[in-house]
Amino acid sequence: MKQDELIRAAIAIRGSESKLALACGVSQAAIWKAKRAGRVSPRLAAAIHRATNGSIPKWRLCPDVFDAPGAEIGVTA
Repeated sequence: MKQDELIRAAIAIRGSESKLALACGVSQAAIWKAKRAGRVSPRLAAAIHRATNGSIPKWRLCPDVFDAPGAEIGVTA
């Protein structure tokens, strides 16, 4: 799944861009910009991870910063 698709999935989980933004502690415009750009900052990736109870993992949103669980021992998620 691409980053923009993951962001759209997070929006669907929370119900709207505004509700996701509130749960993440950012503005609705920040969510819209991330969706439009198809990328998120590490801080927003972690916030989306928390706001979706891990349904949208931070390592999928920001794989260059966050490793998948088990990656340090050679296990792929």
